[in-house]
Amino acid sequence: MSVRILVCDHMDVEGVDKLRSEGFSVDVKPSIRKEELAKIVHEYDVLVVRSRTKVTRDITERGKRLRVVARAGAGLDNIDMAAAEERGITVLNTPEAPAESVAELAIGLMLTLARKISLADASMKNGQWLKNEMEGYVLEGKTLGLIGLGNIGTRVAKIAKAIGVGILITKRTPPSPELLEALEAEFVPLEELLRRSDIVSIHVPLTRETERMIGAAEVGLMKEGAFLVNTSRGGIVDEDALLTALRTRKLGGAALDVYEFEPPGKFELVRLPNVVCTPHIGAQTVEAQRAASTLIAEKIIRFFKGPSS
Repeated sequence: MSVRILVCDHMDVEGVDKLRSEGFSVDVKPSIRKEELAKIVHEYDVLVVRSRTKVTRDITERGKRLRVVARAGAGLDNIDMAAAEERGITVLNTPEAPAESVAELAIGLMLTLARKISLADASMKNGQWLKNEMEGYVLEGKTLGLIGLGNIGTRVAKIAKAIGVGILITKRTPPSPELLEALEAEFVPLEELLRRSDIVSIHVPLTRETERMIGAAEVGLMKEGAFLVNTSRGGIVDEDALLTALRTRKLGGAALDVYEFEPPGKFELVRLPNVVCTPHIGAQTVEAQRAASTLIAEKIIRFFKGPSS
């Protein structure tokens, strides 16, 4: 019996072609609804998903043939990992694929906040010349606090170092001394990072431990007028606490690519003038889309055919 794969979200055709060239049977249903998925999942050995499709416990239990759930991307918060483990289902992902794209977006958002680029653009398009109101800051000489140092966080640190930004890092386990030296970075506890940073950028996955890890108490530790950048997952930041901090000018601004609910149910936060917002576009580059597709295809092939494939 051939391996049957269901692609549940949009996936670059290069990865689909790679799977088919290896003899796999691939069905592509990028708009499949959860009700239909629940009805047909039992026919497949592999599900390939992005962030839209939720692989819940119900889906894994209905997937009697399921051996692999493959996430073409980094985050796994849309997959019930405990349910998959109980069923012996292997979960694959491609955290390396969007690293450069998300890192460049994070740096771009920092620059946009510091130089008020989005406000300047909007005012010009509204027929206004608000040059005197657009005084901003340079990033050189500022301190950037990175929460997390995976593929994306490491790349952000390298770009920031090149700009002349000082770097603080906090994560569960200390980075190697060699990496800290290469980045000219300092490893500190979260509380110290929040107190010392001019900009805080989040680069951790959404888990039970990280859910709302940045709340009112954490925001209260940050410098007056500091910036918060989140290109990771919306649930990591308490949006009510952030809204209050931005309204009171405790924080100078925030740049958000991710939200607790997507699309957001409320738009109070994103409509604030000191918020720069994008619709979860961190991995929306030609290069990242292609890499996620081809890398997840290669990992599926290796799973079924061995490392020499």
